[in-house]
Amino acid sequence: MRSRAALPRFTSLLFLLFLAPVFSSSSSSSRPQWVLQRVPVVLAQQTEARSAPHFLSPARLDVSSPCDPECHKRAPRPSYWDLRRLLAYETLHSNGQLTETAIGIYGYDPSSNTSPADSARSSGKTERSHVRRKRQIFGHDGRFSIAGQNFLLKYPFSVAVKLSTGCSGTLVGDRHVLTAAHCVHDGKNYVKGAQKLRVGFLKTKQRDTRASSNFTNHVEGGPAPYGPPTNDKMKFQWIRARRTYVPKGWIKGNANDIGMDYDYALLELKKPHKRRHMKLGVSPPAQRLPGRRVHFSGFDNDRAGKLVYRFCRAGEETSDLLYQHCDAKPGASGSGVYARMWDGRRQRWERKVIGVFSGHQWVERQGASHEFNVAVRITPLKYAQICYWIKGNFVDCREG
Repeated sequence: MRSRAALPRFTSLLFLLFLAPVFSSSSSSSRPQWVLQRVPVVLAQQTEARSAPHFLSPARLDVSSPCDPECHKRAPRPSYWDLRRLLAYETLHSNGQLTETAIGIYGYDPSSNTSPADSARSSGKTERSHVRRKRQIFGHDGRFSIAGQNFLLKYPFSVAVKLSTGCSGTLVGDRHVLTAAHCVHDGKNYVKGAQKLRVGFLKTKQRDTRASSNFTNHVEGGPAPYGPPTNDKMKFQWIRARRTYVPKGWIKGNANDIGMDYDYALLELKKPHKRRHMKLGVSPPAQRLPGRRVHFSGFDNDRAGKLVYRFCRAGEETSDLLYQHCDAKPGASGSGVYARMWDGRRQRWERKVIGVFSGHQWVERQGASHEFNVAVRITPLKYAQICYWIKGNFVDCREG
């Protein structure tokens, strides 16, 4: 945790992140608002059994792709039948049984979801480069380690969870966790540990009685704290996953060659977690985000046992991916990328998950290297699919 001398900078950043929008305007019309839209219906049809997975390879925490924004933008728009194939999904059960489910798409407007599906394979112009170490930290390290029992258990930090395969995830339902597909499947088969996958909820071994409560209150709009939260000893409480859902768009032979468009998965836990979860939202254009800013928290592997929060300005985007320079290390992949905007219907500020942090991209073009950290955007079709996995019906999934 940062020293007491670093507190003014930390608190000013938190003020900027959480409180500044409240004072930006007294008029609700000028607030950055969530725009509800009618989303298509993604409905399960035929389900068939598949051969049992092998569970041999370890999960890769540093998945990368050679396909940059221009590569994605050049890709042909998938047809209706392509999308049905890409949004079909596999379900891995905790007993090792594997099924594949075909889906139907209804009420789909092609102009609302132009996912470039096979961009890396379909474009012959992608320039591949030699393998090198990916930095994933851009200039000054802007990450913050979160400590203090009350602070860690305070929303929105409390929605971040750790997977037993080494990735992160986000609570999006009473017993559901959104994460990256590569955390459970390498594009060819399910990874080692996926059958007995567990989800860890960070807890403290001893109560922090000094400053964490005041610090949390400051984040949520209360008085400024008199000191930083202390660094309690941490532990995880683990819950087994009952089912794992992975879209077929990810399962295509080699995940690194198809880009990251479908790098998301949903876990259903064996029992409710009893914590507040974060709602899903359809990813808005980056220019509509407050300050063009995105946030996410995860368990970067260079800060063992600590929850790490970061925010940054969103960069380029395609219909399926959001490029940014948020500092991250392996282990953070699978974290839910979220934004905070005004909910006009409920008349309150609301945080919603609008993407999944996937990994790193590095492409060399014309002698210059271009580096990005990448999040998979929740498009209307992906929202409909993930919501269906959570709710078990499409009626509750028509507005995103």
